[in-house]
Amino acid sequence: MSSKSKKLGLGAVILMMFTTIFGFANGPVAFAQMGYAAIIWYLLGGLLFFLPTAMMYAEFGASYTDAKGGIYTWMEEALGQKVAFIATFVGLASWITWMIGVAQKVWIPFSTLFAGHDATQSWSLFGMSSGETVGVLAALFVIVVAFFVNRGVSAIARISSIGGVFVMALNGILLLASVVILLASGGHFAEPVQLHSFLISSNPAFQSPFQMISFALYAIFAYAGLEQMGSVMENIDEPEKTYPKGAIIATIVIGIGYSLSILLWGVSTNWLHLSAMKSANLGNITYVLMNNLGVQLGQSLHLSQATALLLGDLFTRFAGIGMFMAYVGSFFYLTYGPIKSFILGTPKEFWPARVVRLNKHGIPATAVWAQAIIVVVLILGISFGGKNASQLYLILTNMGNVSTTLPYVFLVLAFPFFKRLPNVKRPFVFFKSAKSYWPVTILVELLMLLSIGLTIWEPFSTGDWFDGMWTILGPVLFAIIAWILFARAEKHEKTND
Repeated sequence: MSSKSKKLGLGAVILMMFTTIFGFANGPVAFAQMGYAAIIWYLLGGLLFFLPTAMMYAEFGASYTDAKGGIYTWMEEALGQKVAFIATFVGLASWITWMIGVAQKVWIPFSTLFAGHDATQSWSLFGMSSGETVGVLAALFVIVVAFFVNRGVSAIARISSIGGVFVMALNGILLLASVVILLASGGHFAEPVQLHSFLISSNPAFQSPFQMISFALYAIFAYAGLEQMGSVMENIDEPEKTYPKGAIIATIVIGIGYSLSILLWGVSTNWLHLSAMKSANLGNITYVLMNNLGVQLGQSLHLSQATALLLGDLFTRFAGIGMFMAYVGSFFYLTYGPIKSFILGTPKEFWPARVVRLNKHGIPATAVWAQAIIVVVLILGISFGGKNASQLYLILTNMGNVSTTLPYVFLVLAFPFFKRLPNVKRPFVFFKSAKSYWPVTILVELLMLLSIGLTIWEPFSTGDWFDGMWTILGPVLFAIIAWILFARAEKHEKTND
């Protein structure tokens, strides 16, 4: 990418950040779980987690604009090679688990686009069951994405940008439709706006301090993912200016977007009516609320009942294509970002020459295809393996729970040590002194350690020892594998010397 015209500009960077981080479905899920009371936790999540970490990543990224290793390079400089290798490997393993789930989940909005509802449970190809059919489609999806990812970063940015546009369009529809409904109803919200409803949830499952903390941590990690942008720093035009600016804009847009989204769902949907709907669950809540939004809009415009129902169906189908494109955008970027950071950031001596070799588009194609093959094998094994396969998927999910969080602990821990490194070019500085970055580091670390602790404790508290043990063993197992790989590489390097 020597040509400046091919570099990613501010708009593309913001859209990639927005697509990677902002989940449109988080708003409906939050409203269904806590109603308006979810807003304060999302604001706190943005203020206490996303804003400080975004600025940390901006400082890291601006200082290491030429580093191909992304978060690995950031941690290596501050914490050492071994810690960086193990932490990045654990994070990569969690993304593998994420890819397995999303490659299958992506077909739900796709089917909604055409059927108006989740029709995947009735799909069948060549006599296969619905689960097997979705598994085959998921495997094909992974292969197609890997093919296009190997066409270069510009292709990844294009797809991610399209996903970001669709997510923005969904938010635009929510905003405009809600405003029309409000004007037509004289400012009346379907879910009454009262002060206590912003502080205490109507849901009895989220009223105790422990329950509210568990939701707060869920809200905090709705902002996770920005650190993966570090893997494309060398592809950004004037990264020392563009990346920090993009991070600040993304912080504001995403924080306001989440809060406004939760509030606006109350315009068209009453929480008590929603909680009484047996057909609504956290898997389909986005489409249920979008359908209701369309119906309520039609009724507010005094359209016939049939036309209002048709409008609701159209909203549901558009949510299907919007969520599909959002999933695709995230999948494209996260197929490339984590593996690229890990493979190209670690010393070349750790890998066979073929693994670190770049194709003509600057992509480590062998590593991307190897990752795709692992994901495909696991997907097909889960889809065609019966009960044992379901158990395998449960184990993989549990192994990924804490593994997703653990790399952030090391990444944030690295920041104060990074600030003390001499001879580091710092074109962007947000935290001016130790008095500003140490309290923030300690606060964010405590939030993440609390998250890990509650995640580990939750299955044990319900007597589910199997899930609890795998939740612990997952990151431990990944860390041991990483330590063995690192030790072998060290031994090999010493032998060569």
